[in-house]
Amino acid sequence: MKHALVRLRAAIERLYRNLVAAEQGAGKIISRVHPKQQQSATNLIHYLALRCEDLRALQDELHVAGLSSLASSESHILRQVMAVLQRLGVVSFTEKSKAITYEAGTKLLHQRATTLFGHKPNSAIPHLMVTFDKGMATDYVAVKSLLKAGMNIARINCAHDNPGEWKKMIANIHKAVRSTGQPCKIYMDLAGPKIRTTLPGKGKEEGRLKLLEQELFYLVEADAAFDKKEKVLGCTLPGVVKDLRAGDRVLFDDGLFEAVVETPGERIAALRMVRISAKKPRIKPEKGINFPDTKLTVGCLTDFDKSVLPFAHQHADLLGFSFVRSVADVAELQELNGKAGTKKLPLILKIETFEAVQNLPALLLQGMAEPVFGVMIARGDLAVEIGFERLSEIQEEILWLCEAAHVPVIWATQVLETLNKSGIATRSEVTDAVRAAQAECVMLNKGKYLLTVLATLQDILHRTGGHHVKKRYVFRPLQIAERFLSAVN
Repeated sequence: MKHALVRLRAAIERLYRNLVAAEQGAGKIISRVHPKQQQSATNLIHYLALRCEDLRALQDELHVAGLSSLASSESHILRQVMAVLQRLGVVSFTEKSKAITYEAGTKLLHQRATTLFGHKPNSAIPHLMVTFDKGMATDYVAVKSLLKAGMNIARINCAHDNPGEWKKMIANIHKAVRSTGQPCKIYMDLAGPKIRTTLPGKGKEEGRLKLLEQELFYLVEADAAFDKKEKVLGCTLPGVVKDLRAGDRVLFDDGLFEAVVETPGERIAALRMVRISAKKPRIKPEKGINFPDTKLTVGCLTDFDKSVLPFAHQHADLLGFSFVRSVADVAELQELNGKAGTKKLPLILKIETFEAVQNLPALLLQGMAEPVFGVMIARGDLAVEIGFERLSEIQEEILWLCEAAHVPVIWATQVLETLNKSGIATRSEVTDAVRAAQAECVMLNKGKYLLTVLATLQDILHRTGGHHVKKRYVFRPLQIAERFLSAVN
């Protein structure tokens, strides 16, 4: 056992040195973040260095030795490594004074969540965000009911409706807040680039284009000249066709149709339909298009988004950034955000593309140019982009990295969706809702049964919150255990 502990100590000391070296190597990056983000940036670098290694065997050895396996230590990873080394006999660390503690990391995350989402009456569950639809502009009673049912943040999606209707929604929110005395933040989502199908050729009259698996068709720019005999789809976002490369996947209608680029071109690209999962093999206009393998050169901020900024600065508390992909995207909005009004709105970076997932550490560090910001796991488009089978893994990784950076997370898209639409939940979506407890905020889409969803979700989250914080299990007393032992004693 003694020799095993010596080997274990050597392995942890090597790990410690790697984390310190990573911090030193990233000194310039850390120095560029906002002063209030310095500790968080440093901890994120430590965590990234840790996750470059395969720690599975080491974690088993730590567990056998009765020591922390370093799991659930995202918010304070260097201090946790130090704590393990202290148990193994190492007592002096020059970095101890600046390594963030569990208490400090937890406090930072809580403070930032409160700054973004406001105070909430129930500290045991995440904040609750509700997406507004057009009806909320004229139905004050519905808005007041949502507030009384537990809504903390109202989400206005700028991809829908117009400033006149947004104003009416906001007026109803303010009126309901005055009436109930319950606070409610206003979150406005920039629409981002509209990437939807058009039908410029065959099928235009019928309003749909019929395609078969293995059939060849074409994706064209709006002003491209094409053979009227061929099957053709257009795209509402100019400039995407030239970015396509042979072998790139192109997904239509939430991934129900999957095609592969065979022949790229400047204005016209030939695609082969390789999978159709829809009941009817027909693509209609205004269906979403995703390019998971393509590095798009078109900007994330549209002219419409920029025109919305003054309205958002006047009325909103939070600003959502849709389809963010690169550090340059974030820097551009940060600059515009500082010019658009008298106040800088905290940004929420919506992670909904494969490129954003790949760039997440850099996006977080760029977000740290501001004292506070958040991340939304936009699971709808994200699942289409990365593949549904990978969503569970990737949403977990996003949560880990954001906790290491002390960045509040919004868990979004299709939470209790069937319950919201039909009035009864599926078993799988109840299990999915349990995982939402790991985030600081949960977003609900608009639906017919929103009040029921709010009540059900709060019940699920309250029960779940008694068992774990983030992904750290806290072992509340189990009634099933108490009942058994009471009966046998």
